[in-house]
Amino acid sequence: MNKSNGYLKIGLFLFFATSVVGCKNNNDKIIEEKRDQRPNILFIMADDLGFSDLGAFGSEISTPNLDTLAQEGRILTNFHSAAACSPTRAELLSGADHHPVGLGEMSETLAALPVLQGKPGYDGYLNDKSLFLPEILKDHGYHTYMAGKWHLGLTAQTSPQARGFERSFALLEGMDLHFKASTPELARGSTYKEDSVSVTLPANFYSTNFYTDKLIEYIEHNKKDEKPFFAYAAYTAPHWPIQAPNEFIARNQGKYDSGYEIIRKNRFEQQKKLGIIPQDFEIPDFLPANQLTDKAPLWSELTAEQRKIEARKMEVYAGMVENLDYNIGRLISYLKQNNLYDNTLIFFVSDNGPQAIEIDQRPQYNNSYENIGHADSYVQIGSRWAEVSATPFQLFKHTAGEGASSVPAIVRLPHQYKKVQQSSEFVSIRDILPTVLDFADIQRPTTEYKNRQVIPISGLSWKEFLAGKQSSVRGNTFFFGDELHGNKYIRNKEWKLRYQVYPLSMGTGAWELFDLNTDRSERKNVVSQNPEIVKQLIDEYNVYAQKNGVVDLTAIYSSDK
Repeated sequence: MNKSNGYLKIGLFLFFATSVVGCKNNNDKIIEEKRDQRPNILFIMADDLGFSDLGAFGSEISTPNLDTLAQEGRILTNFHSAAACSPTRAELLSGADHHPVGLGEMSETLAALPVLQGKPGYDGYLNDKSLFLPEILKDHGYHTYMAGKWHLGLTAQTSPQARGFERSFALLEGMDLHFKASTPELARGSTYKEDSVSVTLPANFYSTNFYTDKLIEYIEHNKKDEKPFFAYAAYTAPHWPIQAPNEFIARNQGKYDSGYEIIRKNRFEQQKKLGIIPQDFEIPDFLPANQLTDKAPLWSELTAEQRKIEARKMEVYAGMVENLDYNIGRLISYLKQNNLYDNTLIFFVSDNGPQAIEIDQRPQYNNSYENIGHADSYVQIGSRWAEVSATPFQLFKHTAGEGASSVPAIVRLPHQYKKVQQSSEFVSIRDILPTVLDFADIQRPTTEYKNRQVIPISGLSWKEFLAGKQSSVRGNTFFFGDELHGNKYIRNKEWKLRYQVYPLSMGTGAWELFDLNTDRSERKNVVSQNPEIVKQLIDEYNVYAQKNGVVDLTAIYSSDK
């Protein structure tokens, strides 16, 4: 072989080999650049879970998975929901106050309030003026999944699919049994749909287990395409009726025999120890006897049989919360096992505080002591355990008290494994949409989206605050208002002015003022000592109400006095 030809062949071989390797490296780089690096988003919502019901928030209930999430993320001690289920969910998906987007009043109560029917924003479902977080995310390259409680509309036009969820398994109404009804007489007639198709529940259905299975199934189906996902785990636990698998009830046997006062005191002291509340925080007294609590005396006033039943209720409730925590652990373990956890932004919140009013009694169920918590029982925890659940705050779901809207909240940032100091910054469920859009690098819509006029976002993003680049979300001069069922409040950084209708919500039918710097538990009404502050806050409430189309129900409820 001619030596020069040999060198030429070797040179050509090296040239092409180098070129091929170079092309491969360049292709890898192109593929890497095309791979979507935006975070996955997992939003977990519990139902009627009180502020003190997690171990990380002072509870004796065992919640190791959520406690670990808190250790890897950040506890928010001043996060606020709306006062009840569907208004909170409307604010989550719209980023706006619940009134103009259709949930000025819950669908269940609109029928009893003719004055509200036909008024703008009082639709009883999430209307077309709303932005829809899943729709925005889907339009910008995200997979969108949900499993659980919808409560934002019963029609095809108001379904999860219509609002942007790619896959969904939804309970359309606001509640149901947690097990499949064992007989037709016990069924509540609730509607379940998967991707807008009606479905029948399997025989082994238990709500929290099943919704977790579905969400994992949806994520698993598309995980290989490496697009980010938004997964909404809309659990129905621990909403009444309190029902739980036997093994979770058994874990708590005897734990609540000491009664309301001692459990509440223990939680309160643990909250101080954990730094959830300041050392000088004062807990409000148990509520006095009235039309809501006359059937709920304090522990010392109960008979031995009554104590036995009351303790059993809380054993079941604790079992529901522990099962919820177990399933959240399953979800997080799945993400970790599939290398999805690191790049996932996780939120955990409750939709409102605990339910206290024992409504919707159903005599066809077996509510004997031995059967409480089983599939054919229909029991609620009642007002005294609700006060324990809301520790250290006053009042509960549906009211204007802190116990209604101050709920446990945890956020864990992508690639975060070290706990950040808990935050007492005032934040709201309305803030989730703008926060998520910022993390997803999506420009926020203003007053129009896809040729549709929409209610502007009123929530604020936490992204810079959570990253330590901003000292506050709202600053020192904000005003924030809300209203539901005629109960209303307006607050700023220092003061809260609330109005509780009389007598339905433990109210006086008059404005009450509380100093949030020293009295977030709303123990001391200082309205008479601060007339100028009261006037300013009433003026600000009126601005809020006018802007959001709030119908004033004062005249209706004042006639009950």
